[in-house]
Amino acid sequence: MAEENEEAKSFNDLGVNDQLVEACDSLGWKTPTKIQIEAIPPALAMAEENEEAKSFNDLGVNDQLVEACDSLGWKTPTKIQIEAIPPALEGKDIIGLAQTGSGKTGAFAIPIIQALLEKEQAFFACVLSPTRELAIQIAEQFEALGSGIGLKCVVLVGGVDLAQQSILLGKRPHIVVATPGRLVDHLSNTKGFSLRALKYLVLDEADRLLNEDFEKAIDEILSVIPRERRTYLFSATMTKKVKKLQRACLRNPIKIEAASKYSTVDTLKQQYCFVAAKFKECYLVFILTEKPESTCMVFTRTCDATGLLAYLLRNLGFRAIPISGHMSQPKRLGALNKFKSGECNILICTDVASRGLDIPSVDVVINYDIPMNSKDYIHRVGRTARAGRSGVAISLINQYEMEWYLQIEKLIDKKLPKYPAEQDEVLQLLERVTEAKRISLMEKKSKKLRLRRKYRTRDIISIKLGDIIPAGARLLEVDPLKIDQANTLSAFTGESLPVTKKKGDEVFSGSTCKHGEIEAVVVATRVHSFFRKAAHLVDSTEVSGHFPEGYC
Repeated sequence: MAEENEEAKSFNDLGVNDQLVEACDSLGWKTPTKIQIEAIPPALAMAEENEEAKSFNDLGVNDQLVEACDSLGWKTPTKIQIEAIPPALEGKDIIGLAQTGSGKTGAFAIPIIQALLEKEQAFFACVLSPTRELAIQIAEQFEALGSGIGLKCVVLVGGVDLAQQSILLGKRPHIVVATPGRLVDHLSNTKGFSLRALKYLVLDEADRLLNEDFEKAIDEILSVIPRERRTYLFSATMTKKVKKLQRACLRNPIKIEAASKYSTVDTLKQQYCFVAAKFKECYLVFILTEKPESTCMVFTRTCDATGLLAYLLRNLGFRAIPISGHMSQPKRLGALNKFKSGECNILICTDVASRGLDIPSVDVVINYDIPMNSKDYIHRVGRTARAGRSGVAISLINQYEMEWYLQIEKLIDKKLPKYPAEQDEVLQLLERVTEAKRISLMEKKSKKLRLRRKYRTRDIISIKLGDIIPAGARLLEVDPLKIDQANTLSAFTGESLPVTKKKGDEVFSGSTCKHGEIEAVVVATRVHSFFRKAAHLVDSTEVSGHFPEGYC
Protein backbone atom coordinates (compact mmCIF):
# COMPACT_ATOMS: atom_id res chain seq x y z
CA MET A 1 0.00 0.00 0.00
CA ALA A 2 2.88 2.37 0.84
CA GLU A 3 4.36 1.88 -2.65
CA GLU A 4 0.94 2.53 -4.24
CA ASN A 5 0.56 5.73 -2.20
CA GLU A 6 3.99 6.90 -3.36
CA GLU A 7 2.93 6.33 -6.97
CA ALA A 8 -0.22 8.47 -6.49
CA LYS A 9 1.18 11.88 -5.47
CA SER A 10 -1.46 13.90 -7.32
CA PHE A 11 -5.14 13.66 -8.24
CA ASN A 12 -4.11 13.00 -11.86
CA ASP A 13 -2.41 9.81 -10.71
CA LEU A 14 -5.74 8.63 -9.24
CA GLY A 15 -7.49 9.01 -12.61
CA VAL A 16 -9.20 12.35 -11.90
CA ASN A 17 -9.72 14.45 -15.06
CA ASP A 18 -7.95 17.80 -15.62
CA GLN A 19 -11.06 19.91 -15.01
CA LEU A 20 -11.57 18.41 -11.55
CA VAL A 21 -7.84 18.62 -10.79
CA GLU A 22 -8.02 22.39 -11.42
CA ALA A 23 -11.04 22.60 -9.08
CA CYS A 24 -9.04 20.74 -6.41
CA ASP A 25 -6.12 23.17 -6.88
CA SER A 26 -8.45 26.15 -6.45
CA LEU A 27 -9.54 24.68 -3.10
CA GLY A 28 -5.93 24.25 -2.03
CA TRP A 29 -6.02 20.45 -2.40
CA LYS A 30 -2.53 19.95 -3.83
CA THR A 31 -2.12 16.27 -2.95
CA PRO A 32 -4.76 13.65 -2.13
CA THR A 33 -5.21 12.41 1.41
CA LYS A 34 -4.86 8.75 2.37
CA ILE A 35 -8.64 8.17 2.32
CA GLN A 36 -8.89 9.83 -1.13
CA ILE A 37 -6.05 7.69 -2.46
CA GLU A 38 -7.87 4.54 -1.29
CA ALA A 39 -11.44 5.54 -2.19
CA ILE A 40 -11.26 7.43 -5.51
CA PRO A 41 -9.87 4.69 -7.85
CA PRO A 42 -12.49 2.01 -6.95
CA ALA A 43 -15.25 4.64 -7.13
CA LEU A 44 -14.12 5.68 -10.62
CA ALA A 45 -13.90 2.02 -11.66
CA MET A 46 -17.49 1.47 -10.53
CA ALA A 47 -18.57 4.58 -12.46
CA GLU A 48 -16.93 3.17 -15.61
CA GLU A 49 -18.82 -0.12 -15.13
CA ASN A 50 -22.09 1.78 -14.86
CA GLU A 51 -21.21 3.77 -17.99
CA GLU A 52 -21.14 0.52 -19.94
CA ALA A 53 -24.83 -0.07 -19.16
CA LYS A 54 -26.63 3.24 -18.75
CA SER A 55 -30.08 1.81 -19.37
CA PHE A 56 -32.09 -1.40 -19.41
CA ASN A 57 -31.96 -1.30 -23.23
CA ASP A 58 -28.19 -1.80 -23.05
CA LEU A 59 -28.78 -5.01 -21.08
CA GLY A 60 -30.97 -6.48 -23.84
CA VAL A 61 -34.34 -5.72 -22.22
CA ASN A 62 -37.07 -5.07 -24.81
CA ASP A 63 -38.80 -1.68 -25.18
CA GLN A 64 -42.08 -2.81 -23.61
CA LEU A 65 -40.35 -3.83 -20.39
CA VAL A 66 -38.11 -0.74 -20.42
CA GLU A 67 -41.29 1.39 -20.40
CA ALA A 68 -42.60 -0.65 -17.46
CA CYS A 69 -39.32 -0.07 -15.60
CA ASP A 70 -39.58 3.67 -16.29
CA SER A 71 -43.12 3.73 -14.91
CA LEU A 72 -41.80 2.15 -11.68
CA GLY A 73 -39.06 4.78 -11.43
CA TRP A 74 -36.29 2.35 -12.40
CA LYS A 75 -34.29 4.72 -14.62
CA THR A 76 -30.98 2.85 -14.49
CA PRO A 77 -30.27 -0.77 -13.55
CA THR A 78 -28.60 -1.61 -10.24
CA LYS A 79 -25.34 -3.54 -10.02
CA ILE A 80 -27.02 -6.92 -9.48
CA GLN A 81 -29.34 -6.22 -12.43
CA ILE A 82 -26.42 -5.19 -14.67
CA GLU A 83 -24.63 -8.45 -13.92
CA ALA A 84 -27.59 -10.85 -13.74
CA ILE A 85 -29.97 -9.82 -16.54
CA PRO A 86 -27.73 -10.44 -19.62
CA PRO A 87 -26.77 -14.06 -18.72
CA ALA A 88 -30.35 -14.72 -17.58
CA LEU A 89 -31.64 -13.57 -20.98
CA GLU A 90 -29.17 -15.98 -22.58
CA GLY A 91 -30.82 -18.87 -20.68
CA LYS A 92 -28.17 -19.41 -18.01
CA ASP A 93 -28.84 -20.49 -14.41
CA ILE A 94 -27.97 -17.74 -11.92
CA ILE A 95 -26.66 -17.60 -8.35
CA GLY A 96 -26.93 -14.04 -7.08
CA LEU A 97 -25.42 -12.78 -3.83
CA ALA A 98 -26.44 -9.22 -3.10
CA GLN A 99 -27.20 -6.86 -0.27
CA THR A 100 -30.80 -6.32 0.70
CA GLY A 101 -32.43 -3.48 -1.23
CA SER A 102 -30.16 -3.99 -4.24
CA GLY A 103 -32.88 -4.73 -6.81
CA LYS A 104 -32.82 -8.55 -6.70
CA THR A 105 -36.51 -8.88 -7.59
CA GLY A 106 -36.03 -6.93 -10.82
CA ALA A 107 -32.96 -9.04 -11.63
CA PHE A 108 -35.07 -12.22 -11.91
CA ALA A 109 -38.50 -10.79 -12.80
CA ILE A 110 -37.37 -8.94 -15.95
CA PRO A 111 -35.79 -12.00 -17.70
CA ILE A 112 -38.79 -14.18 -16.79
CA ILE A 113 -41.34 -11.71 -18.17
CA GLN A 114 -39.29 -11.18 -21.34
CA ALA A 115 -39.17 -14.96 -21.91
CA LEU A 116 -42.93 -15.11 -21.27
CA LEU A 117 -43.51 -12.49 -23.98
CA GLU A 118 -41.78 -14.77 -26.49
CA LYS A 119 -43.88 -17.82 -25.55
CA GLU A 120 -46.93 -17.35 -23.34
CA GLN A 121 -47.78 -20.28 -21.06
CA ALA A 122 -49.72 -20.94 -17.85
CA PHE A 123 -47.62 -21.80 -14.77
CA PHE A 124 -44.57 -20.48 -16.59
CA ALA A 125 -42.56 -19.58 -13.48
CA CYS A 126 -42.62 -20.31 -9.76
CA VAL A 127 -40.99 -18.07 -7.14
CA LEU A 128 -40.45 -19.48 -3.64
CA SER A 129 -40.23 -17.11 -0.68
CA PRO A 130 -39.66 -17.82 3.04
CA THR A 131 -42.28 -15.32 4.26
CA ARG A 132 -45.82 -14.38 3.34
CA GLU A 133 -45.09 -10.66 3.21
CA LEU A 134 -42.13 -11.11 0.86
CA ALA A 135 -44.23 -13.35 -1.41
CA ILE A 136 -46.93 -10.67 -1.66
CA GLN A 137 -44.31 -8.02 -2.37
CA ILE A 138 -42.68 -10.08 -5.16
CA ALA A 139 -46.09 -10.67 -6.75
CA GLU A 140 -46.80 -6.92 -6.68
CA GLN A 141 -43.57 -6.23 -8.58
CA PHE A 142 -44.35 -8.92 -11.18
CA GLU A 143 -47.83 -7.45 -11.67
CA ALA A 144 -46.45 -3.91 -11.96
CA LEU A 145 -43.84 -4.94 -14.56
CA GLY A 146 -46.37 -7.05 -16.48
CA SER A 147 -49.34 -4.68 -16.25
CA GLY A 148 -49.09 -3.73 -19.93
CA ILE A 149 -49.09 -7.34 -21.18
CA GLY A 150 -51.90 -8.80 -19.07
CA LEU A 151 -49.60 -10.85 -16.84
CA LYS A 152 -51.49 -12.98 -14.30
CA CYS A 153 -49.89 -13.77 -10.96
CA VAL A 154 -51.16 -15.74 -7.95
CA VAL A 155 -49.87 -15.71 -4.37
CA LEU A 156 -50.05 -18.96 -2.37
CA VAL A 157 -49.36 -18.36 1.32
CA GLY A 158 -50.69 -19.64 4.63
CA GLY A 159 -53.38 -17.83 6.57
CA VAL A 160 -55.58 -17.60 3.46
CA ASP A 161 -58.39 -19.98 2.49
CA LEU A 162 -57.15 -22.94 0.39
CA ALA A 163 -60.41 -23.08 -1.58
CA GLN A 164 -60.13 -19.42 -2.55
CA GLN A 165 -56.56 -19.97 -3.75
CA SER A 166 -57.68 -23.06 -5.70
CA ILE A 167 -60.17 -20.90 -7.60
CA LEU A 168 -57.35 -18.49 -8.54
CA LEU A 169 -55.18 -21.42 -9.69
CA GLY A 170 -58.08 -22.55 -11.88
CA LYS A 171 -57.62 -19.32 -13.86
CA ARG A 172 -54.18 -20.64 -14.88
CA PRO A 173 -51.88 -17.72 -14.00
CA HIS A 174 -48.48 -17.22 -15.61
CA ILE A 175 -46.55 -16.73 -12.36
CA VAL A 176 -46.95 -18.54 -9.02
CA VAL A 177 -45.36 -16.88 -5.98
CA ALA A 178 -45.57 -19.09 -2.91
CA THR A 179 -44.24 -20.12 0.45
CA PRO A 180 -43.01 -23.76 0.24
CA GLY A 181 -45.51 -25.32 2.66
CA ARG A 182 -48.59 -23.85 1.01
CA LEU A 183 -47.33 -24.77 -2.47
CA VAL A 184 -46.93 -28.41 -1.37
CA ASP A 185 -50.51 -28.32 0.00
CA HIS A 186 -51.84 -27.29 -3.41
CA LEU A 187 -49.67 -29.72 -5.35
CA SER A 188 -51.09 -32.52 -3.16
CA ASN A 189 -54.73 -31.43 -2.90
CA THR A 190 -55.76 -29.07 -5.71
CA LYS A 191 -57.16 -30.96 -8.69
CA GLY A 192 -55.76 -29.95 -12.06
CA PHE A 193 -52.80 -28.04 -10.62
CA SER A 194 -49.27 -29.17 -11.38
CA LEU A 195 -45.93 -27.65 -12.29
CA ARG A 196 -44.95 -30.31 -14.83
CA ALA A 197 -44.50 -27.69 -17.57
CA LEU A 198 -42.63 -25.17 -15.40
CA LYS A 199 -39.92 -23.22 -17.22
CA TYR A 200 -38.44 -21.06 -14.43
CA LEU A 201 -37.85 -21.66 -10.71
CA VAL A 202 -36.68 -18.85 -8.41
CA LEU A 203 -35.53 -19.35 -4.82
CA ASP A 204 -35.45 -15.93 -3.18
CA GLU A 205 -33.74 -15.55 0.22
CA ALA A 206 -32.40 -19.07 -0.38
CA ASP A 207 -30.43 -19.19 2.86
CA ARG A 208 -33.71 -18.95 4.79
CA LEU A 209 -35.58 -21.34 2.50
CA LEU A 210 -33.11 -24.05 3.40
CA ASN A 211 -33.63 -24.10 7.15
CA GLU A 212 -35.35 -27.04 8.85
CA ASP A 213 -38.84 -25.53 8.51
CA PHE A 214 -38.75 -25.63 4.70
CA GLU A 215 -36.23 -28.34 3.83
CA LYS A 216 -38.75 -31.17 3.41
CA ALA A 217 -41.15 -29.00 1.37
CA ILE A 218 -38.33 -27.83 -0.93
CA ASP A 219 -37.32 -31.46 -1.58
CA GLU A 220 -40.93 -32.35 -2.47
CA ILE A 221 -41.22 -29.39 -4.86
CA LEU A 222 -37.93 -30.21 -6.60
CA SER A 223 -39.11 -33.81 -7.09
CA VAL A 224 -42.24 -32.82 -9.07
CA ILE A 225 -40.94 -30.04 -11.33
CA PRO A 226 -39.10 -30.70 -14.62
CA ARG A 227 -35.31 -30.95 -14.69
CA GLU A 228 -35.23 -29.00 -17.96
CA ARG A 229 -35.81 -25.56 -16.50
CA ARG A 230 -33.97 -22.35 -15.68
CA THR A 231 -33.19 -21.86 -11.98
CA TYR A 232 -32.35 -18.57 -10.26
CA LEU A 233 -31.07 -18.68 -6.70
CA PHE A 234 -30.75 -15.39 -4.81
CA SER A 235 -29.37 -15.06 -1.31
CA ALA A 236 -27.81 -12.47 0.97
CA THR A 237 -25.26 -15.01 2.19
CA MET A 238 -23.67 -18.16 0.77
CA THR A 239 -24.16 -20.83 3.43
CA LYS A 240 -23.19 -24.52 3.25
CA LYS A 241 -26.81 -25.46 2.58
CA VAL A 242 -27.05 -22.96 -0.28
CA LYS A 243 -23.90 -24.47 -1.81
CA LYS A 244 -25.42 -27.95 -1.44
CA LEU A 245 -28.63 -26.84 -3.17
CA GLN A 246 -26.61 -25.17 -5.90
CA ARG A 247 -24.96 -28.49 -6.73
CA ALA A 248 -28.31 -30.32 -6.61
CA CYS A 249 -30.55 -28.18 -8.79
CA LEU A 250 -28.51 -25.70 -10.88
CA ARG A 251 -26.68 -26.52 -14.09
CA ASN A 252 -23.43 -24.65 -14.79
CA PRO A 253 -24.68 -21.53 -13.02
CA ILE A 254 -23.25 -18.05 -13.41
CA LYS A 255 -22.26 -16.78 -9.96
CA ILE A 256 -22.78 -13.08 -9.36
CA GLU A 257 -21.51 -11.45 -6.20
CA ALA A 258 -22.75 -7.87 -6.12
CA ALA A 259 -21.64 -7.31 -2.54
CA SER A 260 -18.95 -8.41 -0.15
CA LYS A 261 -19.81 -11.43 1.97
CA TYR A 262 -21.15 -9.59 5.02
CA SER A 263 -21.31 -5.85 4.50
CA THR A 264 -23.50 -2.83 4.97
CA VAL A 265 -23.92 0.03 2.50
CA ASP A 266 -21.78 3.16 2.76
CA THR A 267 -24.82 5.43 3.15
CA LEU A 268 -25.75 3.73 6.44
CA LYS A 269 -24.66 5.45 9.65
CA GLN A 270 -24.28 2.81 12.38
CA GLN A 271 -24.07 3.64 16.09
CA TYR A 272 -24.36 1.88 19.43
CA CYS A 273 -25.53 2.93 22.88
CA PHE A 274 -24.50 1.01 26.00
CA VAL A 275 -27.38 1.01 28.52
CA ALA A 276 -28.35 -0.76 31.73
CA ALA A 277 -31.05 -3.36 31.04
CA LYS A 278 -33.50 -1.68 33.44
CA PHE A 279 -33.26 1.63 31.55
CA LYS A 280 -33.61 0.25 28.01
CA GLU A 281 -37.16 1.56 27.53
CA CYS A 282 -36.01 5.04 28.62
CA TYR A 283 -33.25 5.11 26.03
CA LEU A 284 -35.62 3.92 23.31
CA VAL A 285 -38.13 6.67 24.15
CA PHE A 286 -35.29 9.24 24.26
CA ILE A 287 -34.08 8.28 20.76
CA LEU A 288 -37.61 8.29 19.32
CA THR A 289 -38.28 11.68 20.93
CA GLU A 290 -35.19 13.06 19.20
CA LYS A 291 -36.48 11.79 15.84
CA PRO A 292 -40.20 12.71 15.95
CA GLU A 293 -40.83 12.83 12.20
CA SER A 294 -38.66 9.85 11.24
CA THR A 295 -40.00 6.48 10.16
CA CYS A 296 -38.48 3.90 12.50
CA MET A 297 -38.30 0.13 12.74
CA VAL A 298 -37.61 -1.20 16.24
CA PHE A 299 -36.42 -4.82 16.40
CA THR A 300 -37.04 -7.02 19.44
CA ARG A 301 -36.11 -10.63 20.17
CA THR A 302 -39.58 -11.95 21.09
CA CYS A 303 -43.14 -11.60 19.86
CA ASP A 304 -44.37 -10.68 23.35
CA ALA A 305 -41.93 -7.77 23.49
CA THR A 306 -43.35 -6.27 20.28
CA GLY A 307 -46.82 -6.05 21.79
CA LEU A 308 -45.63 -4.66 25.13
CA LEU A 309 -43.42 -2.00 23.52
CA ALA A 310 -46.24 -0.97 21.18
CA TYR A 311 -48.58 -0.53 24.19
CA LEU A 312 -45.91 1.45 26.04
CA LEU A 313 -45.11 3.79 23.14
CA ARG A 314 -48.78 4.40 22.34
CA ASN A 315 -49.39 5.30 25.99
CA LEU A 316 -46.62 7.89 25.60
CA GLY A 317 -48.23 9.39 22.49
CA PHE A 318 -46.15 7.71 19.76
CA ARG A 319 -47.76 6.28 16.63
CA ALA A 320 -46.44 2.72 17.04
CA ILE A 321 -47.76 -0.60 15.75
CA PRO A 322 -46.42 -4.16 16.28
CA ILE A 323 -45.86 -6.95 13.76
CA SER A 324 -44.77 -10.50 14.64
CA GLY A 325 -45.15 -14.14 13.65
CA HIS A 326 -47.89 -14.62 16.27
CA MET A 327 -50.25 -12.30 14.39
CA SER A 328 -52.72 -13.51 11.78
CA GLN A 329 -51.91 -12.80 8.14
CA PRO A 330 -54.59 -10.07 7.76
CA LYS A 331 -53.34 -8.33 10.91
CA ARG A 332 -49.72 -8.51 9.78
CA LEU A 333 -50.58 -7.01 6.40
CA GLY A 334 -52.77 -4.40 8.07
CA ALA A 335 -49.90 -3.34 10.34
CA LEU A 336 -47.50 -3.23 7.40
CA ASN A 337 -49.89 -1.10 5.33
CA LYS A 338 -50.41 1.35 8.20
CA PHE A 339 -46.65 1.78 8.45
CA LYS A 340 -46.17 2.15 4.69
CA SER A 341 -48.98 4.71 4.42
CA GLY A 342 -47.58 6.82 7.27
CA GLU A 343 -50.55 6.31 9.58
CA CYS A 344 -48.01 4.87 12.05
CA ASN A 345 -44.37 5.93 11.85
CA ILE A 346 -42.93 3.33 14.26
CA LEU A 347 -43.02 -0.40 13.49
CA ILE A 348 -42.14 -2.70 16.40
CA CYS A 349 -41.12 -6.03 14.91
CA THR A 350 -39.30 -9.32 15.25
CA ASP A 351 -36.95 -10.72 12.62
CA VAL A 352 -40.04 -11.65 10.55
CA ALA A 353 -39.67 -8.13 9.08
CA SER A 354 -35.88 -8.12 8.73
CA ARG A 355 -35.62 -9.87 5.36
CA GLY A 356 -36.88 -9.13 1.91
CA LEU A 357 -39.60 -6.61 2.68
CA ASP A 358 -39.29 -3.44 0.62
CA ILE A 359 -40.60 -0.80 2.99
CA PRO A 360 -39.79 2.54 1.38
CA SER A 361 -38.11 5.39 3.24
CA VAL A 362 -37.25 3.83 6.59
CA ASP A 363 -35.09 6.50 8.22
CA VAL A 364 -33.98 4.72 11.39
CA VAL A 365 -33.52 1.11 12.50
CA ILE A 366 -33.23 0.56 16.26
CA ASN A 367 -32.00 -2.77 17.61
CA TYR A 368 -33.83 -2.75 20.93
CA ASP A 369 -32.56 -6.31 21.41
CA ILE A 370 -29.26 -7.25 19.78
CA PRO A 371 -29.71 -10.32 17.54
CA MET A 372 -28.05 -13.49 18.84
CA ASN A 373 -27.07 -14.42 15.27
CA SER A 374 -24.76 -11.67 14.04
CA LYS A 375 -25.80 -12.24 10.40
CA ASP A 376 -29.33 -11.15 11.35
CA TYR A 377 -27.86 -7.74 12.18
CA ILE A 378 -26.97 -7.25 8.50
CA HIS A 379 -30.55 -7.98 7.46
CA ARG A 380 -32.09 -5.77 10.14
CA VAL A 381 -30.05 -2.67 9.36
CA GLY A 382 -30.63 -3.35 5.66
CA ARG A 383 -34.21 -2.11 6.13
CA THR A 384 -32.82 1.45 5.95
CA ALA A 385 -30.37 3.15 3.55
CA ARG A 386 -31.91 1.29 0.61
CA ALA A 387 -31.47 2.12 -3.08
CA GLY A 388 -28.84 4.79 -2.46
CA ARG A 389 -30.72 6.62 0.30
CA SER A 390 -29.10 7.42 3.64
CA GLY A 391 -30.17 5.88 6.94
CA VAL A 392 -29.28 5.39 10.60
CA ALA A 393 -29.00 2.18 12.64
CA ILE A 394 -28.75 2.41 16.44
CA SER A 395 -28.14 -0.63 18.64
CA LEU A 396 -29.06 -0.59 22.34
CA ILE A 397 -26.69 -2.91 24.19
CA ASN A 398 -27.10 -3.96 27.80
CA GLN A 399 -24.61 -5.69 30.08
CA TYR A 400 -25.77 -9.16 28.99
CA GLU A 401 -25.44 -8.54 25.23
CA MET A 402 -21.81 -7.44 24.87
CA GLU A 403 -20.65 -10.78 23.49
CA TRP A 404 -23.22 -10.69 20.66
CA TYR A 405 -22.33 -7.08 19.89
CA LEU A 406 -18.61 -7.88 19.64
CA GLN A 407 -19.44 -10.71 17.21
CA ILE A 408 -21.30 -8.18 15.04
CA GLU A 409 -18.34 -5.79 14.99
CA LYS A 410 -16.09 -8.69 14.04
CA LEU A 411 -18.44 -9.75 11.23
CA ILE A 412 -18.72 -6.30 9.64
CA ASP A 413 -15.05 -5.53 10.41
CA LYS A 414 -15.95 -2.12 11.77
CA LYS A 415 -15.83 -0.34 15.13
CA LEU A 416 -19.08 1.55 15.57
CA PRO A 417 -19.23 5.05 17.07
CA LYS A 418 -21.25 5.75 20.22
CA TYR A 419 -24.68 7.37 19.98
CA PRO A 420 -24.61 10.68 21.91
CA ALA A 421 -27.04 10.28 24.82
CA GLU A 422 -26.37 11.75 28.26
CA GLN A 423 -27.72 9.44 30.97
CA ASP A 424 -28.90 12.32 33.20
CA GLU A 425 -30.97 13.68 30.33
CA VAL A 426 -32.36 10.24 29.46
CA LEU A 427 -33.36 9.43 33.04
CA GLN A 428 -35.55 12.52 33.21
CA LEU A 429 -38.01 10.33 31.27
CA LEU A 430 -37.84 7.48 33.80
CA GLU A 431 -40.98 8.36 35.78
CA ARG A 432 -43.15 8.79 32.66
CA VAL A 433 -41.82 5.60 31.06
CA THR A 434 -42.26 3.55 34.25
CA GLU A 435 -45.89 4.66 34.58
CA ALA A 436 -46.58 3.96 30.89
CA LYS A 437 -45.05 0.49 31.27
CA ARG A 438 -47.23 -0.24 34.34
CA ILE A 439 -50.37 0.74 32.39
CA SER A 440 -49.21 -1.31 29.38
CA LEU A 441 -48.72 -4.45 31.49
CA MET A 442 -52.21 -4.00 32.97
CA GLU A 443 -53.73 -3.59 29.48
CA LYS A 444 -51.96 -6.70 28.21
CA LYS A 445 -53.03 -8.76 31.23
CA SER A 446 -56.62 -7.54 30.88
CA LYS A 447 -56.67 -8.54 27.21
CA LYS A 448 -55.44 -12.08 28.04
CA LEU A 449 -58.14 -12.49 30.71
CA ARG A 450 -60.85 -11.41 28.26
CA LEU A 451 -59.63 -13.99 25.74
CA ARG A 452 -59.63 -16.79 28.34
CA ARG A 453 -63.15 -15.99 29.53
CA LYS A 454 -64.31 -15.93 25.92
CA TYR A 455 -63.02 -19.38 24.95
CA ARG A 456 -63.11 -21.51 28.14
CA THR A 457 -66.82 -22.35 28.04
CA ARG A 458 -67.04 -25.92 26.68
CA ASP A 459 -65.22 -28.25 24.30
CA ILE A 460 -67.04 -26.95 21.24
CA ILE A 461 -66.71 -25.78 17.73
CA SER A 462 -69.55 -23.28 17.43
CA ILE A 463 -70.52 -21.94 14.05
CA LYS A 464 -72.62 -18.86 13.42
CA LEU A 465 -74.38 -19.51 10.16
CA GLY A 466 -75.00 -16.84 7.57
CA ASP A 467 -74.36 -17.39 3.89
CA ILE A 468 -72.05 -20.39 4.28
CA ILE A 469 -69.22 -21.28 1.96
CA PRO A 470 -68.88 -24.96 2.91
CA ALA A 471 -65.39 -25.44 1.49
CA GLY A 472 -64.14 -22.69 3.75
CA ALA A 473 -65.60 -24.27 6.88
CA ARG A 474 -63.53 -27.45 7.00
CA LEU A 475 -63.22 -28.72 10.59
CA LEU A 476 -59.73 -29.89 11.38
CA GLU A 477 -58.85 -32.87 13.55
CA VAL A 478 -55.89 -32.14 15.80
CA ASP A 479 -53.90 -34.39 18.13
CA PRO A 480 -54.02 -32.54 21.44
CA LEU A 481 -51.03 -34.47 22.74
CA LYS A 482 -48.81 -32.29 20.55
CA ILE A 483 -48.93 -28.64 21.42
CA ASP A 484 -47.18 -27.65 18.19
CA GLN A 485 -50.16 -29.08 16.29
CA ALA A 486 -51.85 -25.86 17.34
CA ASN A 487 -50.02 -24.40 14.34
CA THR A 488 -52.35 -26.43 12.13
CA LEU A 489 -55.33 -24.82 13.80
CA SER A 490 -53.59 -21.47 13.41
CA ALA A 491 -53.42 -21.99 9.65
CA PHE A 492 -57.17 -22.64 9.65
CA THR A 493 -58.29 -19.84 11.91
CA GLY A 494 -55.87 -17.28 10.54
CA GLU A 495 -54.63 -16.48 14.05
CA SER A 496 -52.05 -17.85 16.44
CA LEU A 497 -53.64 -19.95 19.17
CA PRO A 498 -52.65 -19.34 22.78
CA VAL A 499 -52.02 -22.51 24.79
CA THR A 500 -53.38 -22.69 28.34
CA LYS A 501 -52.33 -25.41 30.80
CA LYS A 502 -54.68 -26.30 33.62
CA LYS A 503 -54.54 -29.39 35.84
CA GLY A 504 -52.53 -31.34 33.27
CA ASP A 505 -54.95 -30.57 30.44
CA GLU A 506 -53.79 -28.62 27.40
CA VAL A 507 -56.33 -26.24 25.91
CA PHE A 508 -55.98 -24.89 22.42
CA SER A 509 -58.14 -21.85 21.97
CA GLY A 510 -58.49 -19.91 18.77
CA SER A 511 -60.15 -16.73 17.62
CA THR A 512 -62.29 -16.28 14.54
CA CYS A 513 -62.01 -17.17 10.89
CA LYS A 514 -64.29 -15.45 8.40
CA HIS A 515 -65.24 -17.01 5.07
CA GLY A 516 -68.22 -15.13 3.70
CA GLU A 517 -70.50 -14.95 6.73
CA ILE A 518 -68.80 -17.79 8.61
CA GLU A 519 -67.29 -17.17 12.00
CA ALA A 520 -65.77 -20.30 13.49
CA VAL A 521 -64.43 -20.52 17.01
CA VAL A 522 -62.20 -23.54 17.55
CA VAL A 523 -61.57 -24.97 21.00
CA ALA A 524 -60.00 -28.41 21.48
CA THR A 525 -59.34 -29.76 24.97
CA ARG A 526 -57.48 -32.89 26.02
CA VAL A 527 -59.96 -34.71 28.25
CA HIS A 528 -58.76 -38.28 27.65
CA SER A 529 -55.33 -39.83 27.24
CA PHE A 530 -56.22 -40.77 23.67
CA PHE A 531 -57.70 -38.38 21.17
CA ARG A 532 -61.29 -39.05 20.16
CA LYS A 533 -62.75 -35.92 18.60
CA ALA A 534 -61.42 -32.36 18.57
CA ALA A 535 -64.80 -31.10 19.70
CA HIS A 536 -68.56 -31.53 19.38
CA LEU A 537 -70.98 -29.40 17.43
CA VAL A 538 -73.71 -27.57 19.24
CA ASP A 539 -77.02 -28.60 17.67
CA SER A 540 -75.03 -30.88 15.41
CA THR A 541 -78.10 -32.33 13.71
CA GLU A 542 -79.23 -28.91 12.59
CA VAL A 543 -75.78 -27.62 11.66
CA SER A 544 -74.39 -30.63 9.81
CA GLY A 545 -76.99 -30.32 7.07
CA HIS A 546 -75.28 -27.16 5.86
CA PHE A 547 -71.98 -28.92 5.10
CA PRO A 548 -70.94 -31.45 2.44
CA GLU A 549 -70.42 -35.02 3.62
CA GLY A 550 -67.15 -35.45 5.50
CA TYR A 551 -66.87 -31.88 6.79
CA CYS A 552 -68.63 -32.46 10.13
